[in-house]
Amino acid sequence: MSSLKTYTHTHNHPAKQRDAPMHEDVQNYYGKVLQHSDDLKTNACCTSGSLPRHVKNALSNVHDEVLSRYYGCGLIAPQLLENMHIMDLGSGSGRDCYVLSQWVGENGSILGVDMTEEQLAIAVKHEEYHAEKFGFKTKNTEFKLGYIEKLNELDLPDNSFDIIVSNCVINLSPDKEAVLKEAYRLLKPGGELYFSDVYSDRRVPAELVNDPVLYGECLSGALYWNDFENLAKKSGFLDPRLVEDEPITIDNEAVQNKIGHIGFFSATYRLFKLEDLEPFCEDYGQAVIYRGGIPHSEAHFILDKHHFIEKGKVFPVCGNTWLMLKETRFKDHFEFIGSFENHYGIFSGCGTSLPFDELIYSDDSGGGCC
Repeated sequence: MSSLKTYTHTHNHPAKQRDAPMHEDVQNYYGKVLQHSDDLKTNACCTSGSLPRHVKNALSNVHDEVLSRYYGCGLIAPQLLENMHIMDLGSGSGRDCYVLSQWVGENGSILGVDMTEEQLAIAVKHEEYHAEKFGFKTKNTEFKLGYIEKLNELDLPDNSFDIIVSNCVINLSPDKEAVLKEAYRLLKPGGELYFSDVYSDRRVPAELVNDPVLYGECLSGALYWNDFENLAKKSGFLDPRLVEDEPITIDNEAVQNKIGHIGFFSATYRLFKLEDLEPFCEDYGQAVIYRGGIPHSEAHFILDKHHFIEKGKVFPVCGNTWLMLKETRFKDHFEFIGSFENHYGIFSGCGTSLPFDELIYSDDSGGGCC
């Protein structure tokens, strides 16, 4: 990523004159109001403690000041990252960038983008520390000041990244469709957007969206989950896959009184840039066999919440899942059975079902219009 300009303390803020009030509220909340993760009023922007050992080990190498200014809501640790080129949307103080930096190695790269100068200053301050800590001859991280819905202003070419990640930030953007469309543009074919965020069980009323504290706490900017799925498909990500989720509790009486009637969830999704995906899971009689070899996933591979694939076992899949494994960085770790020559209807294994009553095959089934 040597062609990118890195952030410095004298860098002019992009499009400052066009800042929306929502941008300014978020910048103030994360740059000045919050000085430590303990300053948060809810657990919406906090990661649970049940992290895999390799993630905990990687976190132990991250500088304490970077860790103290972390406000994420989930785990963004997709599999098979060596030599990958990754962008982190809303990278903040750089915690996730420095975790991912260890896994991509010196031949990979991490670009962090954030609109809060105070957060970026901390990230940049510790770049050399982390390169030395990881045993790298040169750093593999860069940071740019910018808005995640205006990535087109950062002179990033199409098809630049293998993976784009984000941790509890897209809900803070006033234009989520622009974020998803820019992510799709910047991903290489077969790349993925892998991100954690906050979702609601219904649409949040406008008066709550405009509350700066509720917005800054990653609650009132949350998308209704069904609106998100439709928006993802509209942006080119035709089959969003839920990886994991958990409900969010609001342990603050004032916040609970304002917005407690709405259910919130922290969820991780993976969205692949694959043009041939279908809107639904279709059955072509296909299957895969996981060969192993993916770090930290030797005995099994988890694609998403509905696909726990054991090593060496034939695993039936829909056409979309077959492509998600065959046309991405995972292809060398699987055997692929079948093709798209024959179609057998809807594939129920992914949660999709036939909308009609079950068909009964018998001689007295009656006429088609009775």
